[in-house]
Amino acid sequence: MTDAELAAHLAETAGRLLLDVRASGTLEGKALGNAGDEVANAFLVKALHEARGGDGLLSEEEKDNPARLNKRRVWIVDPLDGTREYGEARSDWAVHVALAIDGRPALGAVALPGTGLVLRSDRPAVIPPAPQRLRMVVSRTRPAAEAMHVAAALDAEIIPMGSAGAKAMAVVRGEADIYLHTGGQYEWDSCAPVAVALAYGLHASRIDGSPLVYNQRNTYMPDLLICRPDHAARVIAETAAFG
Repeated sequence: MTDAELAAHLAETAGRLLLDVRASGTLEGKALGNAGDEVANAFLVKALHEARGGDGLLSEEEKDNPARLNKRRVWIVDPLDGTREYGEARSDWAVHVALAIDGRPALGAVALPGTGLVLRSDRPAVIPPAPQRLRMVVSRTRPAAEAMHVAAALDAEIIPMGSAGAKAMAVVRGEADIYLHTGGQYEWDSCAPVAVALAYGLHASRIDGSPLVYNQRNTYMPDLLICRPDHAARVIAETAAFG
């Protein structure tokens, strides 16, 4: 398999494992989320070690190995993005598998197991035109003040949603137009979604317009913007005005 095919295959398979764990009916809530994290992570880590043993690896659920910093190619995975949503039997959660090369999100796949979809950087599709009134996805539990400010400035419709991957893929799928996040994330939260978004021709950057760089020693990423290119400049300006 190519790297892109491998990313998609692993994301889809991990998603099926997570659905099976949830369908067992033996766990619920936080215990279900923890079990799902463990199962999906064990599979992804083992599979990547077997298939791409010479590459680096960064996973939310795995102890960080600083050796990755000396690698040009590093797989960045989130075995279960949206643990709360998964535990609540919602569909807005995801599995992320990405490959960063020289710090750039080179390729990725985001599985949305609850909807049976896998969005891939190697199979981009045409995004439907934006509606007259723009739509912005925000956290369903903690919408950021900056996002609410931008939504008001643009008169955008607010769409509450769960995981980072689900929100990013809503833009990729043409169900939303802007995903603005300022509450802090980690590399595994955005690498695969950003790789897919860029492949689809979307804008993806920090909220000040600067590029997103991965495989850093400090994996914390303060903010993220994914949107249609036509809207990027105004969203960045309105975000700056809020500060």
